[in-house]
Amino acid sequence: MPFQLSSKITGICAKPYLLLLQIETIMKYFTHILLMLAISSAWAQGNDSFPVQTKIENGTIEGLYDTRSGLQIYLGVPFAKPPVGNLRWKAPQPLDNWTGVKQTKKFGPRPVQAIVFGDMNSRSDGISEDCLYLNVWTPAKKNTTGLPVLVYFYGGGFVAGDGSEPRYDGAAMAKKGIVVVTVNYRLGLFGFFAHPELSKETTYKGSGNYGYLDQAWALQWVQKNIAAFGGDAKKVTIAGESAGSISVSAQMVSPLSRKLIAGAIGESGSGISALAAVPMAEAEKTGAEFAKNAGYTSLAQMRQASTRELYEVYVDSKRFGFPPAIDGYFFTKGMLETFNAKEQAQVPLLLGWNSAEIPGVAFTQGPINEETLIKKVKEAYPNDWEEALKVYPHGNPKEVEWAATNLASDRFISYSTWKWFDAHRKNSSQPVYRYLYSKLRPPLVDKNLTPGLAGGTQQGGMQMPEPIGAPHACEIEYCMGNLSLVKDYAWTADDYKVSDTMLNYFANFVKTGNPNGDKLPEWPAAQPNDNSPAVMILDTESKAVKYDDARYLFLDKMNKPK
Repeated sequence: MPFQLSSKITGICAKPYLLLLQIETIMKYFTHILLMLAISSAWAQGNDSFPVQTKIENGTIEGLYDTRSGLQIYLGVPFAKPPVGNLRWKAPQPLDNWTGVKQTKKFGPRPVQAIVFGDMNSRSDGISEDCLYLNVWTPAKKNTTGLPVLVYFYGGGFVAGDGSEPRYDGAAMAKKGIVVVTVNYRLGLFGFFAHPELSKETTYKGSGNYGYLDQAWALQWVQKNIAAFGGDAKKVTIAGESAGSISVSAQMVSPLSRKLIAGAIGESGSGISALAAVPMAEAEKTGAEFAKNAGYTSLAQMRQASTRELYEVYVDSKRFGFPPAIDGYFFTKGMLETFNAKEQAQVPLLLGWNSAEIPGVAFTQGPINEETLIKKVKEAYPNDWEEALKVYPHGNPKEVEWAATNLASDRFISYSTWKWFDAHRKNSSQPVYRYLYSKLRPPLVDKNLTPGLAGGTQQGGMQMPEPIGAPHACEIEYCMGNLSLVKDYAWTADDYKVSDTMLNYFANFVKTGNPNGDKLPEWPAAQPNDNSPAVMILDTESKAVKYDDARYLFLDKMNKPK
């Protein structure tokens, strides 16, 4: 967020006092700026680091060896040609080789995006269509080989986010003996726009999915280059949250990438029903209507438009992105169809969701009470409302609050994640581990801030009811071990305890395909046809329990074609 200095001080006071206040405010502002410059300069010079070089497929890159952590860090590493000019709305293209040494000591630009989620906190070098960069943290020493690899895809609804956010920082996970990679991918209009003219350009006669193609290309880059960072290309686990989790499910089914991974982690989301791919004709129609409404008469005209022009046209349209498409290339069929055919990546899967992904008012659209709940259930399930109320108990005010929260959360993203869990465990011999993240957040440090949907905080956001469980995206900094990098919350010893538990579970899974070990509570794999499968409750005291899936089975019945 840009630092802003207000020119107004309200209240009645004497002019000299007002002047002193203004001077004090200005001095604090410049002190803050100088401090930030000092920190930036120290990082640029290495501070506790010295330059380190490594040779990858296209040339030599120079990052930093942090002597405090023992990690090598390479930031802003290009993995494809900049998708600009005639490469706008095309699949990622191979990089040209370079001579000399390419500096990779700061994050690259993030993909073009509006401030959709005000609570996101980026460390990127601005915003640009030239955004295809990744970041690597590795504990490798001079002769290290064979390290497991984690490739993490950020969330943000395919319209926002980037791999530089502090909560995705790879250092804590890398200290567990893992090479960590975060990847930028195209978003919104630049990442998922399909159009009949674009489809004519491709050999497979499809278009869109450029963000997914960027991710798949990055996985190819990892195969070719990760050994230079001590990693083993046969031990690559992919992970992500929200849209990043949806991306993991997509990469599991795509013929472009499903043979490139050894494991998968999903946090709140799958592409089976949340932001699901649509038929190619539907995606093309959506894109053609957008172009027509924006006044464009040809694809050439759109390619000639500036980034600013397209950005403003997109923002003015009030759209929330564009749907992925079953293009016959990245997706050869619907996701669930691929799972049912057992054609997905046959790898261990760890996934789960949070106990209160979204507030109950998202379902009731008003006060949360029994009358409103029943009314909304009848509207949502007119022929099955009695069955719905049985699987969402509502016998007292607390149960009503949980019923509303569970309905909102399940319909938003939890059911979609459950369906992925269910489809993989029934169509794979590989173990599947499920969690329910339940740790309540601590209070905010700044009481003037409000929590945001994407996981962080924002100034002046809408005041939401106090969460009764763990909201969407709040687990990211816990599982990646990054509480200390997120300054918004007054973290307690219990928070660090949960983070340590979750980080170790995830690290163990990346290393072995099994989260167990390190004296952690035993986490059993779910059995294929168990209607009350094991689930790990991740909380201050984590434990595995049997969990009745009745409400997900009900929603599954409601989602089947009539």
